[in-house]
Amino acid sequence: MTNTIIIAEIGVNHNGSVELAKQLIDVAASCGADFAKFQSFTADSLVTSNASKAPYQVMNTKSDSTQHSMLKSLELSRESHFELKNYCKTKNIGFMTSSFDVKGINLVKDLQIEYLKIPSGEITNFLLLEKAADFKGKIILSTGMASLEEIGEALEVLLSKNNDKERISLLQCTTEYPAPLDSLNLLAMRTIKDTFKLNVGFSDHSLGSEAAVAAVALGASVVEKHITLDNDMNGPDHKSSLMPDEFKLFVQMIRNVEKALGSGIKYPSEPELKNIPIVRKSLVALKKIKIGEKFTRDNVGSKRPGYGISPMFYLDFLGTCSREDYEPDDLIKPIDV
Repeated sequence: MTNTIIIAEIGVNHNGSVELAKQLIDVAASCGADFAKFQSFTADSLVTSNASKAPYQVMNTKSDSTQHSMLKSLELSRESHFELKNYCKTKNIGFMTSSFDVKGINLVKDLQIEYLKIPSGEITNFLLLEKAADFKGKIILSTGMASLEEIGEALEVLLSKNNDKERISLLQCTTEYPAPLDSLNLLAMRTIKDTFKLNVGFSDHSLGSEAAVAAVALGASVVEKHITLDNDMNGPDHKSSLMPDEFKLFVQMIRNVEKALGSGIKYPSEPELKNIPIVRKSLVALKKIKIGEKFTRDNVGSKRPGYGISPMFYLDFLGTCSREDYEPDDLIKPIDV
């Protein structure tokens, strides 16, 4: 099985600090994540000056200031993006970022990175999708808040200039922070996959790790999860993020589930082979049987060990005559077939 791509969603948990961003990259790399992901936006192009915050943003930032003022403090400069990309390279972890506007997509192209990530809120943003259609690399599209119809409309735009569907992955997502478990609808991944015939994954905003682990078992090829140094930091996403030790366990759990899923081909596994003769059964004499005596249900049965004749041949023996004497628990010999 191909390894699930695990994205450590740093997002805006750097709180506008490049040094904090580097600390989070260090943690993501040490935990075994494949990518550290950021968010590329400017407050001026993302939101109007008087737009209000979402309720979770008010709660998690302990402030009712505007979205614009909050986001302004969380911007990363163009130069910072290049610095963090290069830092990721030194830590042997991939760099990824979500684009919220056309400038963000241009930045991704200039960064020359493998993936373009489109966040859930942009799935109806025609201007961004139109620009993303020119992107030559791989695209990950989160589908939070979207209907199947809206996903289809977004894909129509994304594929308008490049019909290579294999480059696009769709992530089931619930746009709430934290997202209640009963709102995650993980089975929607199957619906999305069956409908659009694309790779699917899960953008996890819930607390804990079990939902993402379940998503991998259901076929997610990409999983992303927020990471923070401290849940008590001031910022919109820290509360719904995993701490370093939690994120390390998160990665380990996913990798263990991948091992457990196997190939899907049913066959005796290597550890089982030695146990076959121990736990399976053979045809045995249940009582003394003399030469010439017929085998019956009263004198032939099945017991361990399993290196004799399989009980699946039981009916072949019934009514035939024994060619030798047997004591109770003797294995019936093949010559008597």
